[in-house]
Amino acid sequence: MTRLAGLAGNHGRNLLNIADRAPGDVELGVVLTNNPDAPVLEAAAERDIPTEVVPLEDGMGRRAHEEAVNAALEGYVYDLVCLDGYMRILSDTFLEAQPTTLNVHPSLLPAFPGMDAWGDALEAGVSVTGCTVHVVTDATDDEGNVIEGEVDGGPIVTQEPVPIYDGDSAADLKDRVLYDGEFRAYPRAVKWFAEDVVDVDREAGEVSVTGDASGVESDDDGLPVRRLTSSDRVATLRYGENPHQNAAVYADYTCSEASVVHADQLNEGAKALSYNNYNDADGAVNLIKEFDEPAAAVIKHTNPAGCATADTVAEAYDRALSTDPMSAFGGIVALNRECDAETAEAITDSFKEVVVAPSYTEAALDILCEKKNLRVLDVGDLDGTQERFTEKPIVGGRLVQERDDQRVSVDDLEVVTEREPTEEQLESMSFAWQTLKHVKSNGILFTKGTETVGVGMGQVSRVDAVRLAAMKADEHAEGKSAEGAVMASDAFFPFPDGLEEAAKAGIEAVIQPGGSVNDDDVIEAADEHGMTMVFTGQRSFRHD
Repeated sequence: MTRLAGLAGNHGRNLLNIADRAPGDVELGVVLTNNPDAPVLEAAAERDIPTEVVPLEDGMGRRAHEEAVNAALEGYVYDLVCLDGYMRILSDTFLEAQPTTLNVHPSLLPAFPGMDAWGDALEAGVSVTGCTVHVVTDATDDEGNVIEGEVDGGPIVTQEPVPIYDGDSAADLKDRVLYDGEFRAYPRAVKWFAEDVVDVDREAGEVSVTGDASGVESDDDGLPVRRLTSSDRVATLRYGENPHQNAAVYADYTCSEASVVHADQLNEGAKALSYNNYNDADGAVNLIKEFDEPAAAVIKHTNPAGCATADTVAEAYDRALSTDPMSAFGGIVALNRECDAETAEAITDSFKEVVVAPSYTEAALDILCEKKNLRVLDVGDLDGTQERFTEKPIVGGRLVQERDDQRVSVDDLEVVTEREPTEEQLESMSFAWQTLKHVKSNGILFTKGTETVGVGMGQVSRVDAVRLAAMKADEHAEGKSAEGAVMASDAFFPFPDGLEEAAKAGIEAVIQPGGSVNDDDVIEAADEHGMTMVFTGQRSFRHD
């Protein structure tokens, strides 16, 4: 365990934050102050942290005071010293007797190194400031006098940017730098030291952190030690998922990939997109990016109500819609080809919220724009993806992962049943797998050719997802049935019951990851029902 000695001059909020959070399992072993009235003393005592007070006596020089501080700390065991509002410039008398000493300064050094970093930043009119955690180095001469140009000049360990907003006062900015900057950066630095991933080169005046480098492709698979994001508010939305929730949409202007955030809304006068519209339209665009052939998808509550590819986008839309036209009411339509008049006529035949496409013919726009509340988005070229990672904010942080860009070819599939799949079934399996990864787990998809027949999404039981897909195919699909269809499952079947339900629906072919301890029983069930089944060897969960 790494133990810290903290030197504070007042409240010691950073030290207390570190003590409470214990980054890297560190422990604050002692708090020392030169102010007998410092509030940190009481706060430390409440946490059973030992305290020491070494007041600066009248006429006491810098080195004499530091010798007294060294003496007060002599009985404690610690590996790192952390300063927090300790308003004393330290000399080699302290620094050479102690382990590495860190300080946090409320600006992005070397900018605004003085005592009023917040006020200096506001006066300079900058839009971003922040904080810096750095190694403390000797900024005094042989007589103990301060060398102003060397204060806060030690090598930087980490920094955290903080925005400055119009109308900020110094007090506003001070609080934001503390809570949004220092409370992030200081624990991070302490954790790095506790994990022994920091190398301090005092002669070169440099700090290096293992893994905190550009293009690292080690055990972390390129996921950086730090992840900073910045975005600009595009619009305040009417509300969030529900009317009682405030919401806004923010944009990353460095993104050149086709997206609904940067799409042009072509029908002037139509109401703006809602929070749910953005979310659903994003899901729709991500789905149709999967296909090179003309494709169409209808999305409802971020799940595909139907998806298809065909020779024309009009035909693809017709096939996608017929999967579940009832659920498509009020949904989102996405196309990966230019929207023509024929497709526009079909889209406007029933109520839709949004249509998304890479372009539109003039005739199509005339038809679509007649619908007052239909939002028409032009996302431009759909080729390629740019963002390697996706992220999901969760309380207290965010989850970051690589995008699910997996694709399966016929050569990737392992046939595990006595019956071999036909060429048509293999084509349908490939289409199903590319579509399925956009269905919420537990997800089951029934397909024929390159169109959906039934979708079973978001169930807590896989066998229930099969039943739902069968019900959708039997009761909601128009001109389609599950008889003779392919079934895709986003994860393995833990028991044969999912195959039994599929057989009842008329499924003849199955694509699934495999990997269950009961794979042999599932394969046996498929053989008993004369099904063909292939394993992909990879899962396709989607939980949000």
